[in-house]
Amino acid sequence: MIPAFKILDRDIGPGRPVYVIAEMSANHNQNFDEALRILRAAKDSGADAVKIQTYTPDSLTIDCDNEHFRIGKGTLWAGRRLYELYAEAYTPWDWQPKLKKEAENLGIPLFSSPFDHTAVDFLEKMSVPAYKIASFELVDIPLLRRVAKTGKPIILSTGMATLPEINEAVTTLQGAGAKQIALLKCTSSYPAPPEEMNLRAIPFLSDSLNLPVGLSDHTMGFVAPVAAVALGACILEKHFTLSRATPGPDSAFSMEPKEFKEMVAAVRTAEKSLGEARFGVSAHEAASIVFRRSLFVVKDVQEGEPFTEENVRSIRPGNGLHTRHLSEIVGRIAARTIPRGTPMGWDLLAEKTDLNGGSTRG
Repeated sequence: MIPAFKILDRDIGPGRPVYVIAEMSANHNQNFDEALRILRAAKDSGADAVKIQTYTPDSLTIDCDNEHFRIGKGTLWAGRRLYELYAEAYTPWDWQPKLKKEAENLGIPLFSSPFDHTAVDFLEKMSVPAYKIASFELVDIPLLRRVAKTGKPIILSTGMATLPEINEAVTTLQGAGAKQIALLKCTSSYPAPPEEMNLRAIPFLSDSLNLPVGLSDHTMGFVAPVAAVALGACILEKHFTLSRATPGPDSAFSMEPKEFKEMVAAVRTAEKSLGEARFGVSAHEAASIVFRRSLFVVKDVQEGEPFTEENVRSIRPGNGLHTRHLSEIVGRIAARTIPRGTPMGWDLLAEKTDLNGGSTRG
């Protein structure tokens, strides 16, 4: 049984509604009013929580211009210096308590990804309800231990991680006191191509580590999130922007409010559709069962005439005898004159005599 995972009053896990997180990331573009608009739009679009990131350029890297600190080919940020990118993308720390208060006023939880010990200390003073560990920080063992010591629920993203690395991270968190851990399958490319998503890892991770598992998605659109829900994902995280037309480090692969709302609706439909391993007639199928096939008299039959495969057939609707009885009926004698279109029934058969002189209609 998957252990309990809860953020505030919301139970998260198998059999529960999918927990949908809107990731603000750098889409505020260093504008506090834009950050507030994103928060409100995420709430209106059906997000269950909003996530931000707590770091500074200096907590992530150093201001250095050599080749190690320039981003190579293959990403949206190719050629840029790490320090420069993070200076553009970070969320000012003095905003964060204000954003949390606004989120509380809206009735939506706000939590964050910390990137070093000072960020954890800061977020603890804010009393965030949970923590998210970014994929790139999964290998930061000291950070994992510090977050675990808070006792808060932890969502761990697994982009790029090998199974041994995931196991080490989970073991580290548990060993440092974490009681509630959830994993997110993630492909850390921006945007992520569908063929690299490997969503079948979701049930594998859940089964092998006995933890709730979800998806941190960087694909375009929402096909991957809906497929993930079908495979058992109980958390979804998606970057959220007011408009991809607004330039920014993360804008190009983020989801706009209308799309996010459509995704949430599709996810809610998908999770309802999963149901359970149940067979038989559902409540809404009851009216359709009459359209099954059954045995009908399809030609006028006179009393004493034999039934044949020409005058009795398997057709719709389902008011007659089950089709399995056709071989028992063919060759029997009609008990009375029967008009075409009569449902076949045992009462239409003339009595047959058994070896002891008795008779039966069956």
